[in-house]
Amino acid sequence: MAQLEGYYFSAALSCTFLVSCLLFSAFSRALREPYMDEIFHLPQAQRYCEGHFSLSQWDPMITTLPGLYLVSVGVIKPASWILGWSEHVVCSIGMLRFVNLLFSVGNFYLLYLLFRKMQPRNKAASSIQRILSTLTLAVFPTLYFFNFLYYTEAGSVFFTLFAYLMCLYGNHKTSALLGFCGFMFRQTNIIWAAFCAGHIIAQRLAEAWKTELQKKKEERLLPVKGPFLEFRKVLHFLLLYCMSFKNLSMLFFLTWPYILLLFGFCAFVVINGGIVVGDRSSHEACLHFPQLFYFFSFTVFFSFPHLLSPTKIKAFLCLVWKRRVQFSMITLVLIFLVWKFTYVHKYLLADNRHYTFYVWKRVFQRYEIVKYLLVPAYIFSGWTIADSLKSKSIFWNLVFFICLVASTVPQKLLEFRYFILPYVIYRLNIPLPPISRLVCELGCYTFVNILTFYIFLNKTFQWPNSQDIQRFMW
Repeated sequence: MAQLEGYYFSAALSCTFLVSCLLFSAFSRALREPYMDEIFHLPQAQRYCEGHFSLSQWDPMITTLPGLYLVSVGVIKPASWILGWSEHVVCSIGMLRFVNLLFSVGNFYLLYLLFRKMQPRNKAASSIQRILSTLTLAVFPTLYFFNFLYYTEAGSVFFTLFAYLMCLYGNHKTSALLGFCGFMFRQTNIIWAAFCAGHIIAQRLAEAWKTELQKKKEERLLPVKGPFLEFRKVLHFLLLYCMSFKNLSMLFFLTWPYILLLFGFCAFVVINGGIVVGDRSSHEACLHFPQLFYFFSFTVFFSFPHLLSPTKIKAFLCLVWKRRVQFSMITLVLIFLVWKFTYVHKYLLADNRHYTFYVWKRVFQRYEIVKYLLVPAYIFSGWTIADSLKSKSIFWNLVFFICLVASTVPQKLLEFRYFILPYVIYRLNIPLPPISRLVCELGCYTFVNILTFYIFLNKTFQWPNSQDIQRFMW
C-alpha cells in the first residue's frame, strides 16, 4: 500500500505540474508585460538580477520585504551560470514568473508530507484520501491562480508550510529559520511562526490538562457541565499552570527559537517604524472585525462539502434554540462589530479588476441592511468551522483562532489573498473527509479554476482613459 501510494503521489504531482506548465505557457503568451502588482515586483527583481541591491534602488511602492527577489536571484543565477543563459533571458519576465511555478511544486510536496504527518494511516482508504486532499489544496483556486504571476503568495505559503512541517517533526531551530524566510516574503507571516510556537505550547497544555482530568476522575469528582463552566475551568487551569516557574521555563526552552524570532520582529518594527516597508498610506492597520466574518464565509464557500449539510444545519438550529439567550447575545455583539468596525478601503471601491469589487458592490453596497442580515450566516459559519476542529484540543483551537484574528482583523482591505494561509492551515487540520466529499471539493475547485483562468485570459476590457488591457482576477 505504501508503494502504491508513492505511485499515486507521483502521478498526481506529474499531472498537476504538466497542466500548470500548459497554463503557464498560456499566461506567458497573453501577458508579455507586467500586470497589476507585477509592475513593482518585476522591475525590482530585475534590478536584483543585475546586482543592484542598494536601498536607493528600492521601489517605495513595494510594501513587503525582498524575500521573493533574493530567492529568485538565488535560483536563476546559478542556473544561468551552468546553462550559459544570457542576461536578457535570466532576468526576463517569464523566467521570474517560473520561480513561482517551482514554488507550487514545493507546496504540493509539503502538503503531502503534512497530511502524512498529521493524519492517521491506519486505514486502507486513507492513502487515496491523503493524495486527494493534497491535490485539492494544491489547486485551491485563490492560491493556484497566483502561481502564474510574480506575486509573493506561492513563496510565502512554501516557507510557512515548511516551517510548520519542521515544527511538527520537532526541528524547532529549522522551523524558526524557515519562519524568518516566510517573514521575508510577507511580514504578517510572523503570526504563523508564532502559531508554530503556540502549537508546541498547546501540546504541553493538553498533556497537563489530560493529567488533571485523570486526577479528578480518580478522586471521583463530578465532571463540569456546560460550555461556560468548562471554559472557566480551563482558564483556571491555565492561570495555575502559568504561575509555575517550572512550567514557564520548560515552555521557554521548548520555544526559544521562535521567541528569538519574535524579538527580532519587534526590533524590526521599532527600527522600521511599523510593519509595512515602502508605501504605508494604503496599508494602515485597524480593528476591522468583519474581516474575520468574511474569512468564515470564504472558508464555508470553499469547504462546503465538509461544512454544509442538512444534518449540520439541523444540529446548529437545535443548539441555537437550546441556548437562545447566549446566541442572542452573540448576535447583538456581532451586529455591533459590523456597525462600528466595518471599513471600506479605497482600493476596494476603485479597482474593478478584482472579484472583491463585485462582491462588495453587488452584495454589501446594494442595501445597507445586507451586512446586518448576514450576521446569522457568520455565526453559523464560525460554529461549523469550530465544530470541524473539535478533534483538536481546546488549547490548539485557542492558539489557531488567536492567530486567525491577528492575521485578518488588522487588515483594512478586503482581499482574498490574505485568507490563503489561514485557510490552508485550517484545511490541513480537519479530519480526512470521505473520498466522495474530496472528489466533490476537487471538482468544484477545478470548475472555479477553469472559470477564473478563462475569464482572466479571454474576457479583457479597457478603462476609458487608458489603452492598457485590463483583466479580472482574484
